[in-house]
Amino acid sequence: MTDTIFAKIVSGEIPARKIYENEHVIAIMDLSQVTKGHTLVITKKPVRNIFDYDEELASNVFAVIPRIAKAIKNHNPDVKGLNILMNNEAVASQTIFHSHIHLLPRYGENDGFGLKWEDHSNEYTPEELDRIKEKLIKSLEGLK
Repeated sequence: MTDTIFAKIVSGEIPARKIYENEHVIAIMDLSQVTKGHTLVITKKPVRNIFDYDEELASNVFAVIPRIAKAIKNHNPDVKGLNILMNNEAVASQTIFHSHIHLLPRYGENDGFGLKWEDHSNEYTPEELDRIKEKLIKSLEGLK
């Protein structure tokens, strides 16, 4: 984990366009700039992704997200909204296995970024949804 590009940015080995830093995170401009102002919030602790977070790390990381999001929106009057995206594991499009959260300012429907949502509600009976719900509740209880 210490050899990822993000670990090298956190350590100062590789320069980045840093916009924020505290003892838990560093926020930098993403090189890809999917949309203008695209920012990454990277954990200083070298964890792979959300599955490695404990409550303390989550609290420390997610506490800064609103502040950075507001700065992104306030710096440019053309920002109409913001997507907050975190890819966890390769199947979910994670390509750098050091935890990071994308803040993507949105300027309109054709700004270069999009998500596809499909409604699969007709594929589940109420009984199937209840079974899934119960399994999730038991799984949560096991994590206490």
